This record gives sequence, C-alpha cells and structure tokens, in this order.
Amino acid sequence: MLSGLRRRDLRTLLHPQKALDRILAAAVRSTRADSGSFILINPNTGFLDIEASHNLSQRARRVKLRPGEGITGWVATTGQALRTGDVREEKRYISINARVRSEMAVPVEMRGQVVGLLNVDSTQVNAFSARDEERLIDMALEAAQWLELAWEIDQLRLKGRQLTSLVDIGQMIIAETNFDEILNQITRQTLRFMKARICSVFLLNEEATELVLRASEGGSKLYRGKPNLSVEDSLLGSVVMRRKPLSVVDVMEEKRYLQQDVARKEQLVSMLAVPLIFAGKAQGVLALYTQQRHRFSNDEIKLISALGDLSAVAIEKGRLLARVVDMEEKLRASERLSALGLLAAEIAHEIRNPLTVVQMLFHALMEGVEMDATSQRDAELISEKMRQMNRILDQVLSFARSSEPMKEQVRADQIIDDVFLLTRHKLLAQNIDVRSTVSGLLPPFLVDRAQIEQVLLNLILNAADAMPKGGILRLSASLETVEGKPHVVVGVRDNGQGMSHEQIANLFMPFLTSKESGTGIGLAIVKKIMENHQSKLEVESKLGQGTKFTLFFPIAEAESLE
Repeated sequence: MLSGLRRRDLRTLLHPQKALDRILAAAVRSTRADSGSFILINPNTGFLDIEASHNLSQRARRVKLRPGEGITGWVATTGQALRTGDVREEKRYISINARVRSEMAVPVEMRGQVVGLLNVDSTQVNAFSARDEERLIDMALEAAQWLELAWEIDQLRLKGRQLTSLVDIGQMIIAETNFDEILNQITRQTLRFMKARICSVFLLNEEATELVLRASEGGSKLYRGKPNLSVEDSLLGSVVMRRKPLSVVDVMEEKRYLQQDVARKEQLVSMLAVPLIFAGKAQGVLALYTQQRHRFSNDEIKLISALGDLSAVAIEKGRLLARVVDMEEKLRASERLSALGLLAAEIAHEIRNPLTVVQMLFHALMEGVEMDATSQRDAELISEKMRQMNRILDQVLSFARSSEPMKEQVRADQIIDDVFLLTRHKLLAQNIDVRSTVSGLLPPFLVDRAQIEQVLLNLILNAADAMPKGGILRLSASLETVEGKPHVVVGVRDNGQGMSHEQIANLFMPFLTSKESGTGIGLAIVKKIMENHQSKLEVESKLGQGTKFTLFFPIAEAESLE
C-alpha cells in the first residue's frame, strides 16, 4: 500500500497536501470505498477541516464539524476507531450524503495526540469488514509518520523563506534614514510578511506613561485616530511592563482589551504584540492583528520578536540620526549667533558713544527749558527709553566681553536680600508672594558679587515674567554635598507657565527668546557667568507647573568650617 507509494513517489509524499491526497486515494482503493476524506483538527478554530477528499460533493466538503459531533467528531474526541455497518441505525451519524450506508473512521495520532482522522464511506450496507478496519488503522499509523515528516520538511521550507524575508526586511528597515519612514517600513513589511489585517507601532511618550500610535498599516482613520493607551491599564501596556510577547486568540474575549468597538468595526480578531527593546530599555510595542481567528505558533512569535528587535535598532538609529541632524543645525545656528554676537558687540560699541552724547545734550537742554506737564512727561519718557537703550547695550557688551570674575567672599542670605530689595516693587506690583528659605548660618563662598547679583536678578525677573497674573516665588539657600564636595545651593522657583522640552533645550541660546519683549541674552549671560565661576546651573520645568533654577557654588573645606 503506502510502502509501494513511498518507493515510487517519495517527493510527492514529502509535500503535505500531495501526501494527504495520495494517502486518501490508497485508503479508498484498499477498502473499496465509494468516497472518503482526510480530516485535520484546526488548532486555531477547533473545527474538523476536510483537507483532502475523494468523490465528495462540494456541499459535503464545506461542512465543518466540531470534535464530538457526528461519527468523525466522536473519533476525534475519543481517539478510537469506529466502523458502522448501517448509518441509519447510528445515533451519532450526521447525514450529509443520503446515499451513504456504511462509514468507517480511524484516528490519526502524532506523539500521542489526535491531529485528524481518516474516513471512508460506502453506499452499501456492511461494506467494511474487521480486516478493512485493521488495514485502515495501519494506513493511519503510516500516514501519521509520513504527514509528520512532510510537515517538518514543509516547516523547514517555510522557516527558510521566512528567515530570508526577515533578513531582507531587516536590511530594508536599517537602510532607511528618515525616522517616520522607518516606522512606516516596519508596519508595511510586517503586514506583508505575516499577511495580517493591521500592523502598528506604538512608542512610549517622554514620561513613559502612555503608548502613542506612531505608524499603522492596514487600518482606517477610525483605528489611526484612537486615543493614547495607558501603560498601566492597557493590554499593550502590559507588553511593555513585562517586556514579553503577548498573543490573544480573540481580542473580543479579552477583558483587558479596552477598544473592542474599534476592533469590531475593523474586523480584528487575533493579536500578537512584541516589545521593542534597545539596550535594555523599552521603546514601545509592535502589534499585528488578523482578520481570522488564529493561534500564533511559537515560531511565529519568535520571528516577530526578532523583527521587533531589528525594528528597535532601526528606531534608535533613526532617533540618533535625528539628534545628529538637530545638533548640526544647532551648531550652525550657534556659529551664526556667535558671529552675530560679535557684530552686535561692535555695533553696540559704536552706538554707545553717540548715545552718551545725546543723553548729555538732552539733559543739558532739559535744565534750560521750561515745559508744561505734557512736554515734561514726554521728556521723561525719552530719558527712560535712552536709559533702556543703555541697559541693552550693557548686556550686549557684557556678553561679548566675557569678563573674568573679581571674586570676594559673600554670603547667600546677604546676596538674596540685596537682590530682593532691587525687585521688591516689581514683585509687589505683580502680586507675587516671595517666600525665602535659608538654612541656618551658611558659610561664605568666593564669587564676583556683582555678577552673581546679576544672575539672581535675571532669574527673578524671568520668574516674574512667567507669572504675569501673580504667583509664588520661592528663594532658597542651603549647604549640600555634591559629588563628595560641599556646595552652597541657591534655588529660584516659580509656579508660572513652565516650559516645554524644546524651550528648555534652547533656553541658553543667545538672542533667542520666547518672550514678547527682551533681547534674549539674559539667560545666556547667566550661563556664561556660572561657567566663569566653575559653578553648575540646573533647570527643572514642566508646562503649567512652573520652573526651578538651581545654582551650585563650590566652597573650600576651610570656608565651610568658618
């Protein structure tokens, strides 16, 4: 029987579908049956699928029974052979062809598990003998061996094709340089690779609290427009937290899947999600959905996980390239601004001399002329604007000069009090509540008093600008150990509008300002003064939550003991 087939057509039997056809043909011929079928249990749906048939009608081939239903379902459930001489007397029989009178079905087992069954029918009563049943059982045993070998070879072929495709996809993704196009390539190629319904890339936001949909292939506007997913409360969020793949046979049966309405409209059934991890840090999730119920195999999960690893590398590369481009732009901008600063300093110097002459002549003219009230106000306004121009020129020249600090011993409480006296009227007029906290008697530290006063003055005035409708300004000073050395730490904190990450990144760029008025060099001067003092400056800010500047002034051990 099969041994003859094995010698004549080994190549045919090593192809799964051809093997099923040849095995069934041999079974029908050896048992003198009128029709037959080779049925496999679908691991994804649980149905008994007719994979090969002989002389069955199209209607019969479309019938799908579950284990336990009909004669074939009983055999699949119990793992026992069943031979029926007259199906009209068999309660378990489900009639599909009215002409059938005898039926015989035997299980096909692999490694102790029923994976399908071999079934033959006859239009004659008592058509099959005990010898036919033994022969069919032997054929089922041999068929299982051939089928297992054919499946293994077919899986090897599939893995070979998949690995080749995986390498090609990886090369395609890695070769891309544009960040958004990298994400699009990941979803596009994964969708084709897995023949899925939708493939998406979700990336963590900066706070790592939400997953943001950054790219999607196959979904409608409804799917692409869905809100961000909470890492703590969502199904995909658990993939990030556990850093392990997650497969779901039916998302409609999963309680943690929060967007079942979208899934229903998009016809999404099974889901596989793998984490995107680079250098031990989670970046997001690669998720794909099928339109049919599908149980993802371990091999499929491993392949998509490998694709996820490649995607994580490509994403990080895209981010690095974006940062490099951004740094190059900032460097070019810095070079332009440096040249602009030198030019501005030269212009400021040239303007200052005639401005000084104008001021002197204006004040002399004021003393010798009698004016009415309106003219007096106009003259005062002109005088104030000339003083403002002088202050702007001072800032430009101070920034360009980079003068070395004239250091002396100062105390934090004294310098904070002095600067507060200069700004108290402005702060009071803006309804800003100032709260000062100075820890005990702090040791003195060596700085240029005038320059540090300028630093604090700039920071306090910026804080006031951030709270136009009033607020709380906190000034603090304390003694702390930073990197094993004592420092006097001075803080200036407001509860104003705060800043975005982009604003913080450009905070100290000269001549760049987000304020409606100002030169944009105040904080650049602050940074330069702190650098000249070998001191550190830190900024913390969040939109809507205010800003905190912290100044770290190192002190010598001898000073800390005074």
